[in-house]
Amino acid sequence: MHSFNAIPAFIAVVESGSYSLAANKIGVTKSALSKRINQLEDQLGTRLLNRTTRTLSLTEAGQRYFDYVSQAYSLAQQGVDAVSELQGLPQGKLKITLPMSFGINHIAPFIAEFLNQYPKIEIDLQLEDQMVDLVAGGYDLAIRIGHLPDSSLVAKRLVTCRSVLCASPDYLANHLAPIVPLDLTQHNCLQYTYFKGGNEWTFEKSKRQYKVLPKGRFSVNNSEAIRQALLSGLGIGQLPTFLAARDLKSGHLIPLMQDYQLPVHAAYAVFPQRKHLPSKVSVFIDFISSKLGGDIAYWDKELGM
Repeated sequence: MHSFNAIPAFIAVVESGSYSLAANKIGVTKSALSKRINQLEDQLGTRLLNRTTRTLSLTEAGQRYFDYVSQAYSLAQQGVDAVSELQGLPQGKLKITLPMSFGINHIAPFIAEFLNQYPKIEIDLQLEDQMVDLVAGGYDLAIRIGHLPDSSLVAKRLVTCRSVLCASPDYLANHLAPIVPLDLTQHNCLQYTYFKGGNEWTFEKSKRQYKVLPKGRFSVNNSEAIRQALLSGLGIGQLPTFLAARDLKSGHLIPLMQDYQLPVHAAYAVFPQRKHLPSKVSVFIDFISSKLGGDIAYWDKELGM
């Protein structure tokens, strides 16, 4: 019966593919995790994992064991979620991953209000632009912007996200403003390297699409870094209005080619599919959705969009 205590550790190792990641996920040391797996194998009388310095894989017995216990553990978690719905105030630790710039500007400012409203919830907020594996990382929830790849995850639309082509007054004082997409080939275009729409910039006018392959001397994996470069007069770039709104309003950035439309995206709450969504997750989604503004984001309303 003692082997049941090691099941969460075993599942974490398999899903993470790493002892270090699994130990971090369940909040134990690597040595303690390794001891649990060794004890599990001793109790079952068979090796479950093939381990080398670089790789980790399931044995045939390990695969069979994982197929059964992962289903059982998932059902047990759903049971906890179902019971928690009857316990009044939502509670527990809520682990969330967010894009860095969006999280800092439009989620972090509301965290204190949320925690005051739900005093039994703790939040572990991870800010990173690179997409992470929610299950392997032990996340309850992610907020993702733009195109979502097909997966078993559930996605709930939170708010519309618009973008703007812009540059600083200093840059435009020394360069002719682009009128049509082809003009951008003559400019230093700043590029966001995690953009999921491909390398080309796409514009639309009168139901026709125009594509340009931007070229420039600066590419980076963070939108805030692009904003700073634009403000310093380095070139032309696309920014989400959730990041550019205050600079557009103050005149520190100037919108360009406004008769051409950039693709419209959305921010989504993404979470693993479960029969009973934990109340700590559902109340956070509802809370942050109301704060962001729904179909027209509060920052776009301030711009009159």
